[in-house]
Amino acid sequence: MTFKRTLLASVFAFAPAAVFAADLTIGFSQIGSESGWRAAETTVTKQEAEKRGIDLKFADAQQKQENQIKAIRSFIAQGVDAILIAPVVATGWDEVLEEAADAEIPVVLLDRTVDADKSLYLTAVTSDLVHEGKVAGEWLASEMNGADCRIVELQGTTGSSPAIDRKAGFEQGIAGHDNLQIVRSQTGDFTRAQGKVVMESFLKAEGAGNICALYAHNDDMAVGAIQAIKEAGLKPGEDIKIVAIDAVPDAHKAIADGEMNATIELTPNMAGPALDALEKFLADGTAPEKWIQTESKLFTSADDNLAIFNEKKDLGY
Repeated sequence: MTFKRTLLASVFAFAPAAVFAADLTIGFSQIGSESGWRAAETTVTKQEAEKRGIDLKFADAQQKQENQIKAIRSFIAQGVDAILIAPVVATGWDEVLEEAADAEIPVVLLDRTVDADKSLYLTAVTSDLVHEGKVAGEWLASEMNGADCRIVELQGTTGSSPAIDRKAGFEQGIAGHDNLQIVRSQTGDFTRAQGKVVMESFLKAEGAGNICALYAHNDDMAVGAIQAIKEAGLKPGEDIKIVAIDAVPDAHKAIADGEMNATIELTPNMAGPALDALEKFLADGTAPEKWIQTESKLFTSADDNLAIFNEKKDLGY
């Protein structure tokens, strides 16, 4: 066990002085395609690998952790040089990460973290998920300016780090504002279809006129909820204020159309910083920081959302 705990500090200590990207084979275990943002992350990751001449082995887990674990074990058996993982949930990774460590294969986490010893992965490339939620909460508090507001919350996949952290961050953002109250909170599993279904249940349970705002852990759920709000005879963005996270093209279009109020960007390019870190580590053993943070940005109607939509729409969202 001591060997495993110190492995990543010494892997490739005796590697050749230079390891070229074109010589690398990297496995990528993707959660699935539950959202437009996820599809864009996959597209950008493949583009980054192709640009560098990396042979990328891609595995779609279809939102199931057991599929990810099988894929990682397959990558280990194939003897890949490194593994990228976008983990579907935070727990249950210790055993397979130890297997990768035993095989001297460095692992990089993309956009989500895991509850495992940090020595079992090289680095995690993520945004500050708590900060994203906090920005959403602070925006709503400012927007309401002291007026009472009953909030419904569409949570992400139960047990996932974005769902946990974006909820915590939002609660921090509205803390101290007694006029803001979360009255219902339920998972929509990060999908448009479930976002619509759950929003329908919120409207039925609370009454169409008793919901002031919707906070969604991702834009896809918000877009689904917009449809439910419209079908209920309400005006999304006006009758119910909507703030979500990811800044996918359809969210920018919804803001431009006045049907959504704000979104916080989560860049889909986690692979660029991840592959930079891996290439340097494999070349000379230089270990990166344990957390490589990406930038987040708040977009509202004050931005040129139609122009941003046109810039982003071809990225695979």
